[in-house]
Amino acid sequence: MDEDRFVRTKKLLGEDNFAKLQNSYVVIVGLGAVGSYATEALARAGVGRLRLIDFDRVSSSNINRQLFALTSTVGMPKADVAINRVRDINPDCKVESFEEFIHKDTMGLILDEKPDLVIDAIDSLNPKTELIASLVAANVDFISSMGAALRTDPTRIKYGKINQVSHCGLSKMLRKRLKRRDVDLSKVRCVYSDEPRDDLPETAISMGDDDNELNIGGRKGRERNVMGSLPTITGIFGLTIANEAIKKLTS
Repeated sequence: MDEDRFVRTKKLLGEDNFAKLQNSYVVIVGLGAVGSYATEALARAGVGRLRLIDFDRVSSSNINRQLFALTSTVGMPKADVAINRVRDINPDCKVESFEEFIHKDTMGLILDEKPDLVIDAIDSLNPKTELIASLVAANVDFISSMGAALRTDPTRIKYGKINQVSHCGLSKMLRKRLKRRDVDLSKVRCVYSDEPRDDLPETAISMGDDDNELNIGGRKGRERNVMGSLPTITGIFGLTIANEAIKKLTS
């Protein structure tokens, strides 16, 4: 290992805590706007093993907010771009990637070998519900991301329990679904914004005009809302998740 690569992390955390990061196994599900920043930060922090999961491919509309989206990577699987970037940051990291969609049949990708931590950066409701319910049932520690789109105020970004979240349509729908599955909401920790979404321009939300259509088994997925977002806010969401992850892994 290049001893200079993580020297500043060691200086701040100490040798023992840095060793904990090197011996940690983290699964990151969703490698888009939030997940790409979380992945980048954990790779640069020195986490020793990463499993990266995303079904999607890079589109040009991702470039405004996703670290893995570049002109040179448009059309490539996000999982492939992510693994190559992590290897370039830390060649000693044991990293693997899977181009998979999360549902009951693929949950083994997350739960086998019981990771120390899972990061949920999924933005689709059904797989997000399935993932969180499965993690709580399996008693696997995780941090989830709520909606980062349509926000402009970084001071309103917080970390806490999902039942503390307000002004977030994703968390509201997610709570309803998790309650129907008898999931203990006090076990769902997340990064969220409590910024009211007032006075949005009419263009902030549209239906299905994104060029990044979700395809499953060769079939187009359902039409989805396309919401305006900034690279700053989504990046802070991902970095906040990574920061909380580092604290958990070294505690």
